[in-house]
Amino acid sequence: MKKIGRNDPCPCGSGKKFKHCHLGKEGELTLEGMGEFSPEMSAGITTLRNVCYGRSQEMTEGLDIKQLTGVAAGVKFIDLNEYKGLAVFNQRGEGQEKEGTGGVFVNVLKTKTTDPDNLYIAISPEIGDSALVHQLAHLLDYLGGSKLMPGLAKPLSFDIGILVEHIEHPHEFGYWLDYLQNKFDVQLDADDTIISYLYKNEMLIKGTDIEKQDKVILKSKSERIMRFLSEKSSEIDAVIRELTGYIGSRVGKEGKG
Repeated sequence: MKKIGRNDPCPCGSGKKFKHCHLGKEGELTLEGMGEFSPEMSAGITTLRNVCYGRSQEMTEGLDIKQLTGVAAGVKFIDLNEYKGLAVFNQRGEGQEKEGTGGVFVNVLKTKTTDPDNLYIAISPEIGDSALVHQLAHLLDYLGGSKLMPGLAKPLSFDIGILVEHIEHPHEFGYWLDYLQNKFDVQLDADDTIISYLYKNEMLIKGTDIEKQDKVILKSKSERIMRFLSEKSSEIDAVIRELTGYIGSRVGKEGKG
């Protein structure tokens, strides 16, 4: 791996400076295979056919991304199973979706070499409104929120001993999820309803705290979320009981994907 300057963008794609991210933890970068993808690997994704499953086209056409985030970027949807068929899938924290369902916000490091003007979301033909706004919330959060790339929180969560969902769904993600839910009149599924509930109660961890990677602070805030979920478990259960994805109490299980 070539030498990285302290103030250079971290090659993991988090959006943070190297000194605030993987400085001193370069072994993780090597272990996870981070760095630039080859043009061939990148083109394997960006040449996949574009799809318009569910309300994907309606939602993206209804968003002025530059006005919302200050960043001019396009959004392209590709087929989830075709994306899963590529060797590049499962690298850098992806691969948590169930087979044939849902969606994945594709790591921008995978596509920027051959298509720097667009961001990619891989979706299934059966994708529902809640899964769509979830992935679009990740995209908007990356561009104009916490600026953290989802799927890259596993090493940090493992190191600290907290749920990865507490890092992958920061306060800013909750803002965009709430914005998209209201804009497109979406009934969130059970997991996203819990994220929205935590956001409205100011319980989600802010991106600035995640960026600092202070283990004491993050551990404390994660424990605060768990206490809150335990205290409000009956209230939350009553809210999500009739929603898609309900599998019982979500204490310790909130916010997947």
